[in-house]
Amino acid sequence: MTTLAATDLISYLPVLLIILMAITFAVFNFAVTKVLGPQRAGRIKGSTYESGMSPVGTARKRFNVRFYLMAMVFLVFDVEIIFLYPWATTFPNLAPQSHDAFVWLARILFFLLTTVVAYIYGYRKGVFKFD
Repeated sequence: MTTLAATDLISYLPVLLIILMAITFAVFNFAVTKVLGPQRAGRIKGSTYESGMSPVGTARKRFNVRFYLMAMVFLVFDVEIIFLYPWATTFPNLAPQSHDAFVWLARILFFLLTTVVAYIYGYRKGVFKFD
């Protein structure tokens, strides 16, 4: 039993190596930027940057909540696509007419139904109207 556990842990070694490489890369970039980067400060350098234009007005401007709701709808569909990819690669490998295939199909149909219901709810509330 101990050899099985050791084999299971060794299978995670590539993942741990990637995580270690990512952390090392991030720390290295922060350190090199701090050492080699310019340290000048001034009025122009400290001013707000607005795509090459002088800033107009205040940064405390209020936005309509519909913009945020549209962003949330985008995220919902984005996450839905992320969940559909593994399902779409696994579902064809299941035996046709099996109980497992029916359960997998029912789960994804429920998932899609809840997304459609959320979309219809947002549409009826006027989330997609930008007047």
